[in-house]
Amino acid sequence: MTETLTSPTTRSSVAPPVLGGLGLFTVLLGAALPLIDFFIVNVALPTIGRDLHASEAVLELVVAGYGVSYAVLLVLGGRLGDLFGRREFFLGGMAAFGLTSLACGLAPSAWTLVAARVAQGAAAAAMLPQVLATIQSATEGPRRAKAMGLYGATAGLSMVAGQVLGGVLVAADIAGTGWRAVFLVNVPVVVVGLFLAARAVPETRSQRPEPVDGPGTVLLAVSLLTLLVPLTEGRAAGWPLWTWLALAAFPFAAWAFYAVERRADRQGRTPLVPPSLFALMSVRRGLVMLVPFSIGFSGFMFVIAVALQRGAGLGPVPAGLALAPMAVVFFAVSLCGPRLVARYGTRVVTAGGLIQAVGLTLIVLAALRSWPDLGVLELLPGAAVAGAGQALQLPVLFRIILSEVPPTRAGVGGGVMITTQQSGLALGVATLGSLFLALVPGWGMRDALVTTLLVQLAGVALTTALSLRLPRTIS
Repeated sequence: MTETLTSPTTRSSVAPPVLGGLGLFTVLLGAALPLIDFFIVNVALPTIGRDLHASEAVLELVVAGYGVSYAVLLVLGGRLGDLFGRREFFLGGMAAFGLTSLACGLAPSAWTLVAARVAQGAAAAAMLPQVLATIQSATEGPRRAKAMGLYGATAGLSMVAGQVLGGVLVAADIAGTGWRAVFLVNVPVVVVGLFLAARAVPETRSQRPEPVDGPGTVLLAVSLLTLLVPLTEGRAAGWPLWTWLALAAFPFAAWAFYAVERRADRQGRTPLVPPSLFALMSVRRGLVMLVPFSIGFSGFMFVIAVALQRGAGLGPVPAGLALAPMAVVFFAVSLCGPRLVARYGTRVVTAGGLIQAVGLTLIVLAALRSWPDLGVLELLPGAAVAGAGQALQLPVLFRIILSEVPPTRAGVGGGVMITTQQSGLALGVATLGSLFLALVPGWGMRDALVTTLLVQLAGVALTTALSLRLPRTIS
């Protein structure tokens, strides 16, 4: 009788955590929020500048403060989730994201908004790594492939939908809130997310908890800050001396970080980013491809938002809706990704790059033919084709990068991947965005747009070539 009474408890205590349908929906909601908020302000910046009397440099900080804080703390967020429990960190990060979104929406001044955005980025860094780590630890086999496909679809859709939603919310001016609605909308979503997460997200953590690597954390932060801050702020600030000094310091900070991590690994300690992680071919080659893809994605979104509003004279809603076909097609095609990968392997990514190149070419031709009358109809063919190409790349890349990462390091692996993606997104605005804005005074808006898109097209050619070196199958 005793054995009958205790055996169910024993079995349940060792049963692996399982992420059900509602739990998967909840963590994907948590994944969508930070990415939406990276892009949602693009079409709101002109209104924010007028309302808060903010200079262009301060408006750059509204974007960069969030992106840099988010990128710098992501790996640490993944490690802390592995150590203390991913569900608890997911709940805490989501709650903090809601509070900091409220602070952004109520900000009385531009500098208060910048500070709230930095805090919002830190909250996102605590929440987002737990999504991938939970999927890796609480799913397996076909369910994991489906979950990762949905994660990739959610990530891509969020980046496009954020810009569309931003335009709609600014134009709607709900209860006179204007631009503030782009932040306040997060609050009810977070409340729903917390309720669902408490009920449906299982607790997972590393079976071999690894302590936080203090020196590695500091050096990674210094490395990312010396690269991302001057590149995102330099143009708006007029490239003062500190930007050049920071960029000069970056390679030394990056080398010091690598040296410290390698020494910790050799001495049997646990580095923040284990160099052994990059010994996995899937991680190494996937991350190398993710960087130019992310640079092109965010640069395109920023440049299109500026060109359509300042050059083509569209309002926030038409400027946002011009990319709606890209969002719809991305989501639809990405759902087919797992079946296509099962049949054709990672050559799906190569096909996606070629299709994206065709879409960008159609957008370039539309700009040359129709400018300044560039709207939804003119952009529809190119945006739809480009969205299909992106959908065959991003979700599959995520699966490839994490395919060989052991569950015990799921948080670290997810943190490294998202940090790479986020750094690429920030660099896209800093590089392609700066190129576009620098060309506008001398070349005009149309030619600056076409030139920037052609540079992105070269980046797509690079990612397509790199995709040929990916592992043929996903384990």
